[in-house]
Amino acid sequence: MNTLARRSPSQTLRTLSADDIEALAVGAWILGTGGGGDPYHKLLNMRQLYEAGHEVTLVDPMSLNDDSLVAVLSNMGAPLVGQERLADPEFATKPLRMMEEHLGRKFDAVMALEIGGGNGVHPMLVSALTGYPVVDADTMGRAYPEAQMTSVAVANLRCYPLTMADIRDNEIVFSRAASWRWMERISRKACTEIGSVAATCKAPRTGAEVKQHGVLYSVSKAIDLGARVIEARHEHTDPIEAILGAAHGKRIFTGKVTDVDRRATEGFLRGQARLEGLGPDAGDDMIVHFQNEYSVAYRGSEPVVMTPDLICLLDTVSGEGIGTDVLRFGQRVSVLALPAPDVFLSEAGLSAVGPRAFGFDLDFTSVFEGERA
Repeated sequence: MNTLARRSPSQTLRTLSADDIEALAVGAWILGTGGGGDPYHKLLNMRQLYEAGHEVTLVDPMSLNDDSLVAVLSNMGAPLVGQERLADPEFATKPLRMMEEHLGRKFDAVMALEIGGGNGVHPMLVSALTGYPVVDADTMGRAYPEAQMTSVAVANLRCYPLTMADIRDNEIVFSRAASWRWMERISRKACTEIGSVAATCKAPRTGAEVKQHGVLYSVSKAIDLGARVIEARHEHTDPIEAILGAAHGKRIFTGKVTDVDRRATEGFLRGQARLEGLGPDAGDDMIVHFQNEYSVAYRGSEPVVMTPDLICLLDTVSGEGIGTDVLRFGQRVSVLALPAPDVFLSEAGLSAVGPRAFGFDLDFTSVFEGERA
C-alpha cells in the first residue's frame, strides 16, 4: 500500500511541465557548483519521455507519512567519465529495483541524493518510468563528491544498504558498512573498478527522516532559479543578476580562464583552474580548487570563498553553469557565492564538508557572515 499521506492532490502534489524540467536542468547545473554531472544528456532523455506521454509528479516532503519509504538516487563517479556514458532511464532505474528486491517491499517515492547537476534530474528519469513521485528535497542542497557529505550522514542516520549497477550488467549490493566513510571508500572502489561511473540507490530513508533531516524544497528552488535565468535570456537582461537575486548570492570575481589542471583519479575529478580578472577585477587573479565540485577559491594568496558556501562558476553572458569537467582556456566566467544550507554550518556539518574535509588547513569563513537569519 502506498503510504503517502492522504491529502488533496492540490495540497501535496504538483505535476511538472516540460518547461519545469527545462528550468530544473538549468537551475540544478548552477547549484551543482561544478559537479553532479552535466544535466544535458538527462534533459534530452526527459524531453523524449515527455514526448512519449510520461510525466513526473513532485510531492511536498511534509505530506509524506512517517513510514513512507523513499529511494535516494544518484549517479556515482567522475564527471569527466560521465560525458562518455549517455544517460539511460532504464539503467537509472535498475538500482531501485535491486533495492526493492533486497528489502522485499516497494518504495513510495524517489528523491535526489543531490540537487546539483545531472543528479538533480536523475530521479526524474526513474519517476517517469515507474510512476513514483519525486520528493521536493535532497540531502545536500547542492552537489558534493562523497557519501558522508550529506545531511543524513551529518545526522548519523544509517548508511546502508546501497545498491549499484553498471552498463555491463554488474550488480552490487552493499548490505552493511561500519560507517558513512567506510561506505564511501568501499563503494567508490567498486565504482572505480567498473569504469568510474555507476547508477546507485543509497540507503533508503523514511518519510520521518526526510522531513527531519532532508534539505527541503530544493527541487522547487532549482526550478525557480532556472526559470529566472531562462526569463533573463529571453528578455535580454543580465542572467547573473537574476541568479544573485533569486539565490541571495554574491559576485566574487569576474574574469577569464587562463589555465586548467585536472585529472581523473580514484573515481574523482581533481584539480584547479586559474582565472585572470576582467573589468573591476582586472589586474587580479583567482585560483579555484575542485574535487568534482569547486571547494576553495583564492584571490591572490588569500582564500575568499570556501565550502560549504556554494562556489559557482558561470558563463558571464548566458548564466550557464560550468562544470569542472568542461572548464577550458578563454571562457569568460563569473564566480558567485551562494549561501550553504544551515545543516552544514553546524560543527558536525563543517567536519563533513568544511575546507578541511577537502585537505585545506583553513577554518571556515563565510562571505555571508552576519547575514544569515
